[in-house]
Amino acid sequence: MSVFDLYANAVLNGLMIGAIYALIATGLNIIFGVMRVVNFAHGEMVVIGMYIGFAVWKFSGLPPLAAVPIATLVMFMAGYLFQRAIGNDFVDQPQHIQFVFYIGLGLTITGLHAVIFGPDPRGIQDAMSFVSYRIGIFRVDASRLNAAAAALIIIFGLWAWLRYSLTGKSLHAAGENLTGGKVIGIRISHVFALTAAIGMACAGTAGALIAPLYDVTPYLAYEFTLTAFIIVIVGGLASLPGALVGGLLIGVSEALAAAIVSPSAKSFISYSLLIVMLLIKPDGLFSPRRTSR
Repeated sequence: MSVFDLYANAVLNGLMIGAIYALIATGLNIIFGVMRVVNFAHGEMVVIGMYIGFAVWKFSGLPPLAAVPIATLVMFMAGYLFQRAIGNDFVDQPQHIQFVFYIGLGLTITGLHAVIFGPDPRGIQDAMSFVSYRIGIFRVDASRLNAAAAALIIIFGLWAWLRYSLTGKSLHAAGENLTGGKVIGIRISHVFALTAAIGMACAGTAGALIAPLYDVTPYLAYEFTLTAFIIVIVGGLASLPGALVGGLLIGVSEALAAAIVSPSAKSFISYSLLIVMLLIKPDGLFSPRRTSR
């Protein structure tokens, strides 16, 4: 394989993993865009999705993709119930209280993962794990391609739903102007719960998609949370197109760094992009119009 072929394949692999990153960041952006809450436990939701994917494959023998709708449904319901029971009480709290609460929630979930599943990595190895396609100079891993395609379908489907459905417009209205939303009769507590449900479902779905690609351990959440924050800052807070572009950009940057320098350089490149973006365009590539609450 020539150097050009190596780099071309690295870009393609980066785009595929970047699509899954974008789905994770989309959930974080939706939560922030509507509630103005920064969920520091977002990475833990991804890990929950990974464990759901592993459990479904391990105990049912079904293909890994069969776990995706299960993870989506479980995390959607969990997100809705959590927000109605606990999360809504913290929406109007000062930011430092929100930070402490969600950091504590994330650490608690990580501890529960360690107690229930133990520290050992758990990976999915089915027949699809060893399948790859040869397309010209590209060698495409089937599991990665399926996960990326599913992530993009979900992202664009979610965008369409948020833009054209009445409920999606209610979420957008609440994010644009909370007071105005209350005036026109939007049930804000329900909207917030639905927002948390969608955001956590995005994270859990991404976890189920990425489970065949990475061994899951309780301590992966920190990495996913940081990656999601880097993406939303690079792409723009509360910007859904920014989440997609930022995810693809981070995915390609990490893949090229791993191919050109070493796998350990991935984090260096991501943090470097974050610093550069904060210096030249702090609002991100797609900074949305600021509105009153």
